[in-house]
Amino acid sequence: MLKHGEVNPLNVHGLRQLDHCPPHFECVLFESYVTDKQVSNWIYENLSGRFYVGYKDVKSNGVNFQRQLNVGFERPSEASYFSLFLPQINTFPA
Repeated sequence: MLKHGEVNPLNVHGLRQLDHCPPHFECVLFESYVTDKQVSNWIYENLSGRFYVGYKDVKSNGVNFQRQLNVGFERPSEASYFSLFLPQINTFPA
Protein backbone atom coordinates (compact mmCIF):
# COMPACT_ATOMS: atom_id res chain seq x y z
CA MET A 1 0.00 0.00 0.00
CA LEU A 2 1.33 3.37 -0.96
CA LYS A 3 0.33 5.01 2.32
CA HIS A 4 2.79 2.60 4.00
CA GLY A 5 5.55 3.37 1.47
CA GLU A 6 5.07 0.18 -0.62
CA VAL A 7 4.37 0.29 -4.35
CA ASN A 8 1.77 -2.22 -5.56
CA PRO A 9 2.82 -3.76 -8.93
CA LEU A 10 -0.86 -4.25 -9.88
CA ASN A 11 -1.42 -0.48 -9.58
CA VAL A 12 1.66 0.32 -11.66
CA HIS A 13 0.52 -1.90 -14.53
CA GLY A 14 -3.17 -0.92 -14.28
CA LEU A 15 -4.30 -4.46 -13.47
CA ARG A 16 -5.87 -3.93 -10.08
CA GLN A 17 -9.45 -2.88 -10.89
CA LEU A 18 -11.20 -5.20 -13.33
CA ASP A 19 -14.00 -4.40 -15.80
CA HIS A 20 -15.74 -7.73 -15.17
CA CYS A 21 -16.31 -9.87 -12.11
CA PRO A 22 -14.65 -13.31 -12.42
CA PRO A 23 -16.59 -16.23 -10.90
CA HIS A 24 -13.94 -16.92 -8.24
CA PHE A 25 -14.24 -13.43 -6.72
CA GLU A 26 -15.95 -13.04 -3.33
CA CYS A 27 -18.73 -10.46 -3.80
CA VAL A 28 -20.36 -7.99 -1.43
CA LEU A 29 -23.75 -6.71 -2.61
CA PHE A 30 -25.34 -3.68 -0.93
CA GLU A 31 -27.57 -0.67 -1.49
CA SER A 32 -25.19 2.19 -2.08
CA TYR A 33 -25.52 5.72 -0.69
CA VAL A 34 -22.12 6.75 -2.10
CA THR A 35 -20.67 6.68 -5.60
CA ASP A 36 -18.70 3.78 -6.99
CA LYS A 37 -15.71 6.13 -7.29
CA GLN A 38 -15.72 6.71 -3.52
CA VAL A 39 -15.81 2.96 -2.91
CA SER A 40 -12.97 2.24 -5.35
CA ASN A 41 -10.87 5.07 -3.83
CA TRP A 42 -11.30 3.52 -0.37
CA ILE A 43 -10.26 0.13 -1.74
CA TYR A 44 -7.18 1.60 -3.43
CA GLU A 45 -6.13 3.28 -0.17
CA ASN A 46 -6.79 0.41 2.25
CA LEU A 47 -6.49 -2.91 0.38
CA SER A 48 -3.93 -4.45 -1.97
CA GLY A 49 -5.59 -7.18 -4.09
CA ARG A 50 -7.53 -7.14 -7.35
CA PHE A 51 -11.18 -6.06 -7.21
CA TYR A 52 -14.30 -5.28 -9.24
CA VAL A 53 -16.86 -2.51 -8.68
CA GLY A 54 -20.11 -2.45 -10.66
CA TYR A 55 -23.88 -2.43 -10.41
CA LYS A 56 -26.24 -5.39 -10.38
CA ASP A 57 -30.02 -5.47 -10.67
CA VAL A 58 -31.51 -7.56 -7.86
CA LYS A 59 -35.13 -8.65 -7.54
CA SER A 60 -36.69 -7.26 -4.38
CA ASN A 61 -40.08 -8.23 -2.99
CA GLY A 62 -40.53 -10.68 -5.85
CA VAL A 63 -41.68 -8.01 -8.31
CA ASN A 64 -39.47 -4.95 -8.54
CA PHE A 65 -35.81 -4.77 -9.47
CA GLN A 66 -33.43 -2.70 -7.42
CA ARG A 67 -29.95 -1.61 -8.54
CA GLN A 68 -27.28 -2.44 -5.96
CA LEU A 69 -23.54 -1.99 -5.89
CA ASN A 70 -21.60 -5.21 -6.41
CA VAL A 71 -18.01 -5.19 -5.13
CA GLY A 72 -15.94 -8.31 -5.78
CA PHE A 73 -12.58 -9.22 -4.26
CA GLU A 74 -10.02 -11.80 -5.33
CA ARG A 75 -8.97 -12.31 -1.71
CA PRO A 76 -11.82 -13.39 0.59
CA SER A 77 -10.05 -11.74 3.55
CA GLU A 78 -10.33 -8.36 1.81
CA ALA A 79 -14.06 -8.93 1.28
CA SER A 80 -14.41 -9.54 5.03
CA TYR A 81 -12.39 -6.43 5.88
CA PHE A 82 -14.45 -4.34 3.45
CA SER A 83 -17.70 -5.71 4.92
CA LEU A 84 -16.60 -4.72 8.42
CA PHE A 85 -15.90 -1.13 7.30
CA LEU A 86 -18.98 -0.86 5.07
CA PRO A 87 -21.14 1.01 7.63
CA GLN A 88 -18.47 3.76 7.83
CA ILE A 89 -17.94 3.91 4.04
CA ASN A 90 -21.58 3.76 2.92
CA THR A 91 -23.12 6.58 4.93
CA PHE A 92 -26.36 8.26 3.94
CA PRO A 93 -25.68 11.92 2.97
CA ALA A 94 -26.96 14.42 5.50
